[in-house]
Amino acid sequence: MSEQSQGLLQVRDALHSLEQRIDARFEGHDHRFESIDHRFDAIDRRFEAIDRRFETVDRRFDGVDHRIDRLDDKMSRQFLWLVGLQVTTLIAVVSALLARG
Repeated sequence: MSEQSQGLLQVRDALHSLEQRIDARFEGHDHRFESIDHRFDAIDRRFEAIDRRFETVDRRFDGVDHRIDRLDDKMSRQFLWLVGLQVTTLIAVVSALLARG
């Protein structure tokens, strides 16, 4: 009987030791996961900063796009005036040649 109780005590001590080692391992893993969580938080903050920069760049490009559209409209009007003047000049030259001939 004493051998069995001695064996049970050894099993109980072994289980207690195993439990302590498992707890220590889990604490180590918890610490690692916390460290990884902090790294991901830092990465998230960096991505948020990059997103803000892109929003600023997008706003700047919106302004540039508006300016380019205005410039395109202005160039189109100037092109129409130029073509109109050339057609008018061509008609005047042809009319002068026909009047002489």
